Amino acid sequence: MSLRFAYNTNGTAHHRLDDAIDLIAEAGYQGVALTLDIHHLDPFAEAWLPEAQRVSSRLQRLGLGSVIETGARFLLDPKAKHEPTLVSGDATGRARRIGFLKRAIDIGAILHSEAVSFWAGVPKPGIDHDEARAWLREGLTEVVAYAAERNVVACLEPEPGMLIETLDDYAALDIPGLRLALDTGHCLVTGERDPAVAVGEFADRIGTVALEDMARGVHIHLPFGEGDMDVPAVLDALDAIGFEKLICVELSRESHRADLMVPASLRYLRDCRNPNPGASA
Repeated sequence: MSLRFAYNTNGTAHHRLDDAIDLIAEAGYQGVALTLDIHHLDPFAEAWLPEAQRVSSRLQRLGLGSVIETGARFLLDPKAKHEPTLVSGDATGRARRIGFLKRAIDIGAILHSEAVSFWAGVPKPGIDHDEARAWLREGLTEVVAYAAERNVVACLEPEPGMLIETLDDYAALDIPGLRLALDTGHCLVTGERDPAVAVGEFADRIGTVALEDMARGVHIHLPFGEGDMDVPAVLDALDAIGFEKLICVELSRESHRADLMVPASLRYLRDCRNPNPGASA
């Protein structure tokens, strides 16, 4: 297949990072979507730099590409999931998120990653959304400039329920250099577009793609075959635009059976467009 696939380490939360990388490599993936977290290359650990260099060398030895993901739940605040964000009312909190994203970009540069993906965040009750958008633009402009200086592709992921939750929300930002992290499943949640149509429409702005199954209107990442995603149509659309970057399988709720889901997901992706699955050894 011409398409290249990665598996997100947020779906291997019960594995050591090295074991997760080996599992992904042995299954036949071409890359790793590395969600920086307390147990997977902690970006705030004292030895983060030599650890990043070590992981980079390991990926290169295995011939794996990478994408850096920044959606860890309690990395910045152990008492508040995903906080603080780029739209937090506290300027100190926003600065902490920006600092984290810059560190993620540093790690992406060390790992020669194809992209660094992040999202906007959810404004707390009482925060004016126009003011939040101003904070967001300010933060994104700073992050994108930092990424450009390091030759790293910065990608914003529209996320259901967040200030930027649709592809139109992303497009309205119109920030030069800010690419799109397209999670195809999110299109089924918001109902804004057919996922395959979104691939074609935003072809020139896509920096990275996430793929999983998902039921319409329900933001739960599902194993392939358990939701409403037309996976073959999405893969055909990616082929049609000549997409060469990693397509990242994201199954964060399946860590308890990652040993099964990592290889099974790639088998599905290889077989789903093949009328004779037994021929795709």
